[in-house]
Amino acid sequence: MLRIGRKSKKIKNQKRDRKYFGMWLFFTFVALFVVFIGRFAYIAVAKRSQGNNIEALAQQRYTSSATIQAKRGKILDINGNALATNTNRYTVYAILSHSYRSSTGKKMYVQDKRKTAKILAKELGLSQKKVYKLLNPKNKKTFQVQFGAKGTNLTVSEMLRIKEHHLPGIQFMKVPARSYPEGDFLSQILGQTAMKTDPKTRQDKLVGTMGIEQALNSILTGENGIKSVSQDIYGYRLTGSETGGRKVKNGGNVYTTIDSQIQNMLETSVESVNNRVHPESMTAIIADAKTGRIIAATQRPNLTSDKPSWVNALTQTTYEPGSVMKMFALSAAIDAGKFNPNKTFTSGTYAMGGGRITDWQPSGWGTITYREAIDRSSNVGFAHIEQDMGAKTWRKYIHRFGFLTPVEMKGLGPQAAGQTSFKGLLEQANTSFGQGITVTGMQVIQAMTAIANNGKMMQPYIISKVTDDKDNVISKTKPKEIGTPITAQTAKRVRNYLKGVIYNDDGTGQVYKVDGYTIAGKTGTAQIASPSGGYEKGEYDYIYSFAGFAPANHPRYLIYVTMKKPKNNQQAPEKNISQVTTPIIKFLLDRDRTNYTKHPGTIKVPNVVGKEIDKAEKQLTKQHLTVTVLGNKQTVKSQNIAPQMRVMVNQRIFLLTGGKVQMPDLKDWSQADVQTLSQILNLPVKMTGHGYVTDQSIKAGQEIKANQTLVIRLKQK
Repeated sequence: MLRIGRKSKKIKNQKRDRKYFGMWLFFTFVALFVVFIGRFAYIAVAKRSQGNNIEALAQQRYTSSATIQAKRGKILDINGNALATNTNRYTVYAILSHSYRSSTGKKMYVQDKRKTAKILAKELGLSQKKVYKLLNPKNKKTFQVQFGAKGTNLTVSEMLRIKEHHLPGIQFMKVPARSYPEGDFLSQILGQTAMKTDPKTRQDKLVGTMGIEQALNSILTGENGIKSVSQDIYGYRLTGSETGGRKVKNGGNVYTTIDSQIQNMLETSVESVNNRVHPESMTAIIADAKTGRIIAATQRPNLTSDKPSWVNALTQTTYEPGSVMKMFALSAAIDAGKFNPNKTFTSGTYAMGGGRITDWQPSGWGTITYREAIDRSSNVGFAHIEQDMGAKTWRKYIHRFGFLTPVEMKGLGPQAAGQTSFKGLLEQANTSFGQGITVTGMQVIQAMTAIANNGKMMQPYIISKVTDDKDNVISKTKPKEIGTPITAQTAKRVRNYLKGVIYNDDGTGQVYKVDGYTIAGKTGTAQIASPSGGYEKGEYDYIYSFAGFAPANHPRYLIYVTMKKPKNNQQAPEKNISQVTTPIIKFLLDRDRTNYTKHPGTIKVPNVVGKEIDKAEKQLTKQHLTVTVLGNKQTVKSQNIAPQMRVMVNQRIFLLTGGKVQMPDLKDWSQADVQTLSQILNLPVKMTGHGYVTDQSIKAGQEIKANQTLVIRLKQK
């Protein structure tokens, strides 16, 4: 009985323990459930877990974001023709790792290294030995290699030409870049861009590094956009799931004041002289005399020269201008009432201030008048003129004309001021004929506007307007008068004296005459300061220049050309410069004459694009135009003079048909017509002489081939 009692009690205790354990387990589960529910409720309400935003993590997990690259704005000429626009460049690279295969096991690396080296060497302009060495690096684990500067910045056509060889392992990386459709013209002014990484966003973008590209980079750049889309757990985009982001803002457009037709003419003529004469440098500026608008400008060397210059020589390079400065000294003396054209002096040499001033013809011309000193460009004469008006007065006019102060031109970045010590009688007198004072080309143009514009000096400008990416105008440049250094009466007298430089028998500028028009101007031959002190002594170690006003009585255009230290001087430096100035002045004045619709002897050019060549020729000839056909196809693809433009009777018009081009008979063609042909065909031209064509190196009827240069001889009729 005792055993049965104990056993019964033991069973009761076991049942009780199981009951307690079950209750404990039940309450434990309940507690855990409450905790879980509470936790889930917290997460659902607060949307946070372990300090993380659950909603943001989920959105990140199932949302992808893409950057929408902003397009860089364009730079255009005054008529809306593109001077700088967007394109792509390519970098070629070679994959060497044998692990790089397609999903089907196809080899995607370089296999025949000798063949690859041979082809790439030819296409990239490298030695085969160098390419082969690059394809065999010392580190055998190298995954891929590139080919230096020659393998970067490839155009689409260069990339496609390499692709045609179907070389295994050769691939390309596309990089945004800038395209300059007109080639190398205006290169230092337009500037350049480079790819740079934004330190904040870590994104690569094009950034201007010089010229307008740099100065107006904030306008041209724009802002990238962001596009967000939802996706499922497998990464597939869900239809209609775009969630906004940030809209892309493309860069604005910059319109310059440049006339591409005149710019092309200027580039062609400067390049022709540069290639023939090989000066150390050249500059040329054409401006609207009434407004200060820069119509065309160039320099050599440019960014594509054998030894490129990375400086805008028109606004950043200073030099002693030489006798061109005399027209401003003359203006100052007349305006101050201190000029007597009939006063005489002894030319040749003049001892003053412990030194000696010498004329370009040291023996001089005997006793001559101040009026004759202008025509003959006498240094001694202008030293006397400076003495008569006084150094204090002359210095005041130097500042009035804007010298020694940078020209403020939007879009061209920092600009030089020039300098002068202006101490002592000799140095003060020297500045009157352009020694002992330094200037920039743009300062000379600015000062010339006062003489041309009846005393009103206009600020030069090269930015016409800025628009947004929809071409809505944001800002527009208006002509700005920045002073009146001289009176209208003074300006007219100075222009009249400067006509004598061109047309008087003793004038130094007779080579600059323009058929059918009267112009005014001033020649310059400036000594070049030597680094070791004094001036350089070589026979042609000078800066030769010409500053012109066209036409003389009511100037519409200003032209200023400089040429430093020419090396090939088979003809006088002045003749070389005139081959730049004369045809362009004539073209500009002819064009102005024809654009005046009431002027007799002009016609409107019809549109013949798309017509059969015979019918087009007949229509244009009937309207008294001289027609030149370029190409051997039967339909007109383009014409060089726009429809509805007014031109003079007998104006030459070029019709392009495509196909093979034969050289026209150039006999009796004008220099301007030859330059137009050169621009259309992208055909380099070398010219000798002045006037009209008498001989041509590529015979009439001969097919024009790539890499040819046309040499012509010109002669006045």
